[in-house]
Amino acid sequence: MTVAPASRRPRRPDWAGRNYSLLTAAAVATGLGGNGALIASAFAVLDAGGDSGDVGLVAASRTLPLVVFLLISGAIADRVPRHHVMVAANALSCVSQAVFAVLVLTGEPRLWQMMLLTALGGTGQAFFGPAAEGMLMSTVSGEQAGRAFAVFRMAMQGASLGGAALGGALVAAVGPGWVLAIDAAAFAVAGALRSFLDVSHIPPRAPGGGMLADLRDGWREFIGRPWLWSIVVAFSIANAVVGAADAVYGPLVARDSLGGAGPWGLALAAFGAGTVAGALLMTRWKPRRLLLAGMLGIFPLALPSAALAVPVPVGVLFVVMFVAGATVEVFGVSWMTALHQEIPEEKLSRIAAYDWFGSIALMPLAAAAAGPTESAFGRTAALWGCAALVTVVTGAVLCVPEVRNLRRRTGAAPREARDASDDSAAPESADTEPGDTESGDTESADAERPVRGHG
Repeated sequence: MTVAPASRRPRRPDWAGRNYSLLTAAAVATGLGGNGALIASAFAVLDAGGDSGDVGLVAASRTLPLVVFLLISGAIADRVPRHHVMVAANALSCVSQAVFAVLVLTGEPRLWQMMLLTALGGTGQAFFGPAAEGMLMSTVSGEQAGRAFAVFRMAMQGASLGGAALGGALVAAVGPGWVLAIDAAAFAVAGALRSFLDVSHIPPRAPGGGMLADLRDGWREFIGRPWLWSIVVAFSIANAVVGAADAVYGPLVARDSLGGAGPWGLALAAFGAGTVAGALLMTRWKPRRLLLAGMLGIFPLALPSAALAVPVPVGVLFVVMFVAGATVEVFGVSWMTALHQEIPEEKLSRIAAYDWFGSIALMPLAAAAAGPTESAFGRTAALWGCAALVTVVTGAVLCVPEVRNLRRRTGAAPREARDASDDSAAPESADTEPGDTESGDTESADAERPVRGHG
């Protein structure tokens, strides 16, 4: 047997190292399993005799642990090796989904059992998210970081889109129990892959002053960067109203004006396809004023609510959803790159936790208020209100100078050097424009960053 010359062997890009490949493969596995499981859990409740209120209770059981544990989990992930947190969280999710699957396959699960198991899965997600985001951002470096994040997000979004489609088909074909079992197996595979991550490149954590001190330190890091907290606050509102429009008003408009659940499902799939296309675009495009480009991409997120308010024909809605998905992903990649560039490595998970917390904090309240708002003002007015709020908060964020001026660094020093001091000034890049200033925390000379609605 002959061996191909080294020059002819397929070669991964420099930015796609071993850790990056393991993280991407694991994210694809959980994306395929998890999105189908969301559908399966709802049908498991209905098959057990539950109603829409019971489905809502089970869904809320997943959200509540996120709100309770996110900030704590970010501090823990910055204290101990992040891959240990990720593997433990995957193990918890695997066990909870496996038990859920067994209950569904062997009999009629009770509502409290489903709520408890879903809450355990939400707890796993709460501890996994900040650790995973910190791990990914510490894995890539250099000027290709934006491309690495774009490829990762493209793989993740594609897996989510495929997982939802496959999960729906499997629920109809074999029932929700087997789909939950597949999700448990996906968590087991992902946890095994993540156990092989190499963290030798991450410097040992210096002893801290305790959990509360770590939380305060993360808060100072968060609140001291106007571009960071202003975007998170804006997304708290945008995610909430977009989530309410998608979860509550969208299905109602589809039932009354678009032909039912089928067209609405295809519209949501068009949004998912748009996110894949947006990530593909960001593998090639490197906007210099990254947060400016990203926030401009949020304005089209108001279009789906406006389209439902009219309502537009189904074909037009598909186009609107695709465009919104693509432009949101421009923001997602830009945001991740900004965090990677600006936040010290040892604080990445705490900042990710504040980001996640802000992203979901208002979503339960908005979902609960959707019905009363429709009763008070009408569905059309409520949808136009959603579109207006997205537009207003996005425009308000663009009034923050640091958002408009934060730039991508080119020829930047390695992360280890940049992280030596939390407040050290960033080195001047070769492409600094006249009049651009660099203040380390805010207007460094070049930067970028998930609805979860956002990154």
